[in-house]
Amino acid sequence: MSAAAPLDRPTMGDVAERAGVSKQTVSRFFTGRGYVGDDTRARIAEAIDDLGYRRNQTASNLRLSRTDTIGVLALGGLVYGSAELLTGLSRAARDVEFTLVITQLDLDLEAVGWEPEALRAIDRMLSSQVDGIVLSTPVQGEERLLEVISPLPTITVSERPHVFATSVGTDSRAAGYLATRHLLDLGHERVVHVAGPRTRNEARGRAQGYRDAMAERGLPARVVEGARDWGAGSGQWAAVQLRASDFTAVVTANDEIALGFLSEMRARGLVAPRDFSIVGVDDMPIAAHFSPALTTMRMDFRSMGEEIFRMLHAQITRGEQPSHRTFPPTLIERASTAPPGAA
Repeated sequence: MSAAAPLDRPTMGDVAERAGVSKQTVSRFFTGRGYVGDDTRARIAEAIDDLGYRRNQTASNLRLSRTDTIGVLALGGLVYGSAELLTGLSRAARDVEFTLVITQLDLDLEAVGWEPEALRAIDRMLSSQVDGIVLSTPVQGEERLLEVISPLPTITVSERPHVFATSVGTDSRAAGYLATRHLLDLGHERVVHVAGPRTRNEARGRAQGYRDAMAERGLPARVVEGARDWGAGSGQWAAVQLRASDFTAVVTANDEIALGFLSEMRARGLVAPRDFSIVGVDDMPIAAHFSPALTTMRMDFRSMGEEIFRMLHAQITRGEQPSHRTFPPTLIERASTAPPGAA
């Protein structure tokens, strides 16, 4: 006879009773095997939240064999970097005939209140008996998610390495630093940074790299903050905040922001590199076709996605535990930068 569950711990039966459904329906909700209507799904999710129900992970993790399936939870908007990361993951998974189960949860600027939905997504992945999980997040607070996933093989895509999970990330601090150093080496001294959304790890890293490079030369830093997202509109808004006499060069947090900045300055009769130099970050394919072609810091998200899959696959199949890996940026020089007054 098995021991009774603690009185203060809700059961699957309690969830079913609260939602007005059968325990089998709740099981289908978690495993994804069988149809559960949208209204029923919403009632079950609400009951789970109300009761604070958590499944028995020990039982759910028992399996007879691998499923050759990996769960991917991507937090944040589907921007260039995250799309390329998913492309790399998908390519590598196809090579070894693995399947990806992908959940992408958008985050608003403040990035609050996302944890319950993320926990539900992870719960569904665990119920589907995935062999491992890739957790990609541009914000802080992933520690609770990792505690729930443990001990399942996991790769965290973040610039914040953790001692309890293998992690992979780009180096945004280096991107901001090297972009600024490029402009300083050309002879610019009035260099401005147009920042990305303040709650995102990558935006903070790129701004810090800019500040570090300026401090090394004993030059004052000026960061234009206020971006609502990573889009061109944020770059256009930032350009409106500046006078032509404020700067001779600009480092933007990504290529799309650079595009918006260039567009607004062109409307004011100012063009690069005649009137100012500008460097972006990402090296989107279209950056080479901006007017002028954009100097930028290449972040190889696709190769990073491929390597993340290989690392997780090694954890699953061979028990390997690789440490944190960083993918460095590369400066791609094009026509948007020149020494001050050279054009």
